[in-house]
Amino acid sequence: MRPHVTETEKARATARYVRVAPNKARQVVAHIRGLEIEEARRILLFSPKDVAGQILKTLNSAVANAEHNTDPPFEADELVVTSAVVDEGPMLKRFQPRAMGRAYRVRKRTSHITVAVGIPRVIAPRRRRRPSGEIRQVAATPVATEQTQE
Repeated sequence: MRPHVTETEKARATARYVRVAPNKARQVVAHIRGLEIEEARRILLFSPKDVAGQILKTLNSAVANAEHNTDPPFEADELVVTSAVVDEGPMLKRFQPRAMGRAYRVRKRTSHITVAVGIPRVIAPRRRRRPSGEIRQVAATPVATEQTQE
């Protein structure tokens, strides 16, 4: 179960023009949002999807950016994946020959993968306040009934 956290972005990395459909990459990226770095690496390493390797490279790059390009530098074991987004890139348009002189369009999609890492900041859950004038309902106690035995 993932903790309820709000994170502040510390470092990010972007892989652009990755030759994979955005929907396929979004399926993998959804698994690592909000996770610690080691857990996210483990999930990506053993994922059967081919795009997981590219996302893992992007995640490692974001962690390296957090370790080397921020002041003060962060340790990898204290970071979490704050956001992971897959946007559409340009489409390569090709044509597939079909019967009777026709041609079908083939759209080879590309993606821009952005992974951001940061430090988690745990917030306390808020208590629900009753609106003024609302009376708290008390559960009624069951009335004891006599059972007659014959």
